[in-house]
Amino acid sequence: MEILDSIPIDIKTEYVMEKLHLGKDEKYAEIVQELIDQITPIIRPKAMYDEKFVEHIDKDSVEIGGVLFKSRVLRVNLDKIGRVFPFIATSGIEAESFDISDGDLMGKFIIDAVKEMALGSALHYLVEHIKNRYKIEKISAMNPGSLEDWPIYEQKPLFSIFGDVEKMIGVKLSDSFLMFPIKSVSGVFFSTEENFASCQLCSREKCPNRSAKYDPELKEKYMSA
Repeated sequence: MEILDSIPIDIKTEYVMEKLHLGKDEKYAEIVQELIDQITPIIRPKAMYDEKFVEHIDKDSVEIGGVLFKSRVLRVNLDKIGRVFPFIATSGIEAESFDISDGDLMGKFIIDAVKEMALGSALHYLVEHIKNRYKIEKISAMNPGSLEDWPIYEQKPLFSIFGDVEKMIGVKLSDSFLMFPIKSVSGVFFSTEENFASCQLCSREKCPNRSAKYDPELKEKYMSA
C-alpha cells in the first residue's frame, strides 16, 4: 500500500472562472484570486492505492485481495485481468477547516470548485504514478455507486482493503456509505486496451458529471456476458 501526500496543485483563476461560468468579469476574478491565495497554502490533496490480485471470478462477483465485490460489470472488466489497483483520492481534510460564512454563496461556490480541482489533481497524479511505476500504457476505473450494478454500499468492502483510511488520509465513510470530505473518490483501476467509463452504461441523461456517451449496445453486452 502506498500513500501519496505531496501532490502538486496548480489552481489558476481562469480555470475557476471557466468552471463557474463567470466569464472574464474582473470583479469576480479578484474575488476568485483572493480565495485561491488563501486556500492554496492550506489545501493538501492525497491519494492511496494498493496492488492487489484477482483471486476468484463468478458470474456476478469478483474477489480482489481476499475481498468479495458483487458487480457483473466489474467482473466482466476483470475477466482477463490479474492485477488491479484499488484506490481512494481526496481533496484533503485540511481544506475543510477553511472558513466561509454561510451567507457568502459565491465564496462557497469558488472554494467548492477549488476543492474539486484539487481532487482532479490527485487523481491525475495517482494515474500517472501507477502507469509509470507498473509500466502500464492505459488504465480505466470503476467506482462504487457509479452504476446500479455496483451500488454505493460496496464502498465498505473497498475501504476494508486499506484499514483505517481516516487515520491515513483523513477520509471517513459514513453510515450511508458517503465519503467525507465530499470531494473524494474511491474505486479500482485496471489496465485496459480500450477506455472504459461507467457513463457508457448509464442512461441518466441529465448528469453533470457525465464523461462519456451512453452506449445501450455496450450495456447489453456487459449484462449478457
